[in-house]
Amino acid sequence: MTATEAASHPRGNGNAAAAITASAAGTTQHPPPGTGSIQGALTRWFAVQALIGLSLVCVAIYAVTSWSFQVKQSSEFERQAELIRHLIQESADDPLRNELRHKLDDFFSTHPDISLVLRRNDEIVYASTPHRASARWLWMPSDGKRQPEGAAMHLQLGIDVQEDARLLTRLAWTLVGAVALGAAMISLTGALLVRRGLRPLKRLTAQTAATGPEHVGQRIDPAPYAAEITPWVVQFNAVLDRAEQAYRQLESFNADVAHELRTPLANLIGMVEVELARPRSADELRNVLFSALEEARRVSVIVIDMLFLSQADRGATARRSAPVALADQVRSVLDFHEAKLEEAGLEVTVRGDARLGIDTGLVRRALSNLLSNASRYAAPGSTIAVTIDTRPDEVWVSVSNRGDPVPAEMLPHLFERFFRAERSRTDSSEHHGLGLAIVAAIARMHGGQTLATSETGVTEVGFSMRREVSG
Repeated sequence: MTATEAASHPRGNGNAAAAITASAAGTTQHPPPGTGSIQGALTRWFAVQALIGLSLVCVAIYAVTSWSFQVKQSSEFERQAELIRHLIQESADDPLRNELRHKLDDFFSTHPDISLVLRRNDEIVYASTPHRASARWLWMPSDGKRQPEGAAMHLQLGIDVQEDARLLTRLAWTLVGAVALGAAMISLTGALLVRRGLRPLKRLTAQTAATGPEHVGQRIDPAPYAAEITPWVVQFNAVLDRAEQAYRQLESFNADVAHELRTPLANLIGMVEVELARPRSADELRNVLFSALEEARRVSVIVIDMLFLSQADRGATARRSAPVALADQVRSVLDFHEAKLEEAGLEVTVRGDARLGIDTGLVRRALSNLLSNASRYAAPGSTIAVTIDTRPDEVWVSVSNRGDPVPAEMLPHLFERFFRAERSRTDSSEHHGLGLAIVAAIARMHGGQTLATSETGVTEVGFSMRREVSG
């Protein structure tokens, strides 16, 4: 069995043009202007995060320490106020307060960090002289203590907080230095870690640069790389596989096109040269022109088919019509092949039916190619079966015939361009091996796929079309 071409059809062969180019030279890709490095970006983020994090921690430490000093000062106020109240209570029987002044003088002589102003109404009963003139005092009033004669004593205590303020200032500068030094150290170590972490990417870059058309078959081993990089390596290897396959297909395509066009062009040139070698009659020239026209048409068919395949390869999709009965489309194509089928003594049966929105012209072209292919290789007097199989998401259309089996190793290549299972057949020059490639392209344009089997003397070739998703 070989791939076949159908009669020229207007659908899919319009004003399309395909340009096929191949570049074997590798190109060096440079990052666009303004794109920074990952190492620089990560280093900056390390520095910013370290600065913010350490600053928050140090602010919290300073706030807690300042609050602790305030608690200590309040406690000290309360303790000293309680002691002075006790002294006042002990001197309650002394109306002149001489004993109280004497006790307070003795007390403040040993406590230079405390000052006191003692009032009764608007009269200052006692006022200590601060021993530290340059100290920073924090004053706090205390509640009054009522005396037996009825007047209340009001205390106003002062505590020297200069040392606490000095300690807080020292702590603040220490924390600022810790933030700066810590951020610098974290940034430096982060930069070193990032550089070390990105080392595999640099190695991967070098290995990637070593691949290309000049190193066919060379792949990158994903084993040495981290789990995050392995998928990229696997995908890159897959891209290389597809690229090499595309190169091979392109080279094969160029060779096949040159081979297919060489014969008709050589025939055309040869006929013209022979006829121009000596004078010819009008009838002889007319016959030569007819022969030249046939060769030109053959070249035109090849070019038109290649343009259609180029459109399909670029992702063209079928323009679906309203749902139609596929069995009716098969019968319309059978009318076109009726004479050829009768000449070969072949019968055709149609099994099944389905209503589906399709590109009618393209589907008829695919059916014509399949029927033409089957009729050429079917055993004389046998029956060709066209089966329409309806499935939930797609519809399969297959054509089977009895005849010589196709070798199993050739089945995967039947839908390739210019493939012929038997190039030695007498009609191989009339069929350039694009028929089944066009069937595969039409199947793809309908969201489907192809199949080819050959078992127990029955060869079946078909394609599927997906149902349109509503909504």
